[in-house]
Amino acid sequence: MTKKDIVRTIAEQLDLPQLRTRELVQKTFDALIEALVREGRVELRNFGIFQIKRREARMARNPRTGEQVPVKAKSVVIFKPGKEMEARVRDLDLDREPAPATPHTKHTVTDAPQPPQSTPESGPAPGLPAG
Repeated sequence: MTKKDIVRTIAEQLDLPQLRTRELVQKTFDALIEALVREGRVELRNFGIFQIKRREARMARNPRTGEQVPVKAKSVVIFKPGKEMEARVRDLDLDREPAPATPHTKHTVTDAPQPPQSTPESGPAPGLPAG
């Protein structure tokens, strides 16, 4: 879900113009960011807690080369879900397939490895029955 989807959903539910709704959603996000930067913590009941944590400098490993590289200290935002959100996520039907992480990525059948195919000239592919 994107910010555009959130705007569309709220606009439809409240019968508001999308332009006005987009402005309200953006102002809400801006206020959350400002409060987080100013206070270091934003708590939204039944939703969760955003908090700034300090990560100390450390040595890491470049996975491509194996070389040790220094990582500078930095501040990061962490999110701890509220009880209601955690319960609803926990109760999801685990049998259903999760939504793709990036909805704009197109997957095609050719992305998956293909089993060996037989041709009239070569006969059946190894491991496949003849016929």
